[in-house]
Amino acid sequence: MTYFSIVLEQIFIFVIYAVTMSVLSALPTMTSVTMLAQIQKSADELKEREKHMKPKIILFDLDGTLLPMDQDVFVKYYFGCLAAKMIPCGYDAKKLVEGIWTGIAGMVQNDGSCTNEEAFWKCFSGIFGDRVFADKPLFEEFYRVEFQQARKVCGFDPLASETVNRLKEMGLRVVLATNPVFPAIATESRIRWAGLEPESFEWYTTYENSHYCKPNPDYYREIMQRLGCAPKDCLMVGNDVEEDMAAETLGMRVFLLTNCLINKEEKDISVYPHGNLEDLMRYIENM
Repeated sequence: MTYFSIVLEQIFIFVIYAVTMSVLSALPTMTSVTMLAQIQKSADELKEREKHMKPKIILFDLDGTLLPMDQDVFVKYYFGCLAAKMIPCGYDAKKLVEGIWTGIAGMVQNDGSCTNEEAFWKCFSGIFGDRVFADKPLFEEFYRVEFQQARKVCGFDPLASETVNRLKEMGLRVVLATNPVFPAIATESRIRWAGLEPESFEWYTTYENSHYCKPNPDYYREIMQRLGCAPKDCLMVGNDVEEDMAAETLGMRVFLLTNCLINKEEKDISVYPHGNLEDLMRYIENM
């Protein structure tokens, strides 16, 4: 064998070796890419199937959902009743309303380090001082008595109680996921105005038992932790695009009630299943 032939043979062997190693090194990568694609495909298919599985838990908003109302009219009347109660006790009406809004902002911004009740009174006392703690019984009396007058500016839909009862008959768990900026006594009153009882729900959120507010996803996480469930088990029903449809970011399914629709940012609601309570029942029954 000539020197030239030996050189050619060595070059050929080197090329074969290089190509073989290149192919071998590419195989794991190709396999990984294929596996990742398959995993993603399976995840997408599972997610699609879950969309059509009947939920185990239905979460309802209250104001504007089970209890028809114009929120602006309700808030104006509610604040008017509160001012009428507290002015004779030495509170300035304008400052009182500003204090309530400040307290609400404190609850909305709550980071979970305290209950919403604690967050509210911390902010409210920051405006009026410690006297508010001595006046707490007056505020509690307000919710027992004068607050009940606000019922007159709310509507009533017999389908609310019929829907809740029908869902429970179907074996579904029903929860009231109303924004927890009210004390329990005020929430329980509004539940009754809607033709239901607090006992109609497995759980209902109030400022005493919650550490977050809508639209913070942690509000929904806290409910799921309480119920011991996963997002795929839940369907959130509400009338506020920003606050109630936020549950979708966690993987919950959602249904937008449009009778008293709140859509401050004028989003396209066609991306959500939507309609009235009758449409909701059809939506659930057809899953």
